[in-house]
Amino acid sequence: METLNLSYVATDPITGRSHVGVVASGDLEVLMEPSPDGRAHVTIRTSIDGFARVWTTVLDRFFERFDGLVCIEINDFGASPGTVMLRLQQAAEAVVR
Repeated sequence: METLNLSYVATDPITGRSHVGVVASGDLEVLMEPSPDGRAHVTIRTSIDGFARVWTTVLDRFFERFDGLVCIEINDFGASPGTVMLRLQQAAEAVVR
């Protein structure tokens, strides 16, 4: 089990919350809520150790397109990078700006 914490510069405030996905074999859940400060924060809890570089790459790409002031909690059970990006995009679409 590994926990990663990332932070990004962001400027677009959000007002809502979202929850997509489920923690099950090969999948993950993403919870998104407004950030309490001027940055976006991501906490990743994953069952697979040693993939910090992959996680960072996926989140860097996500925040190149998404500028929301959010706190994101990701609970992972071995999802592929494509599934991670899909769930992040679903959560972003579901929050109210």
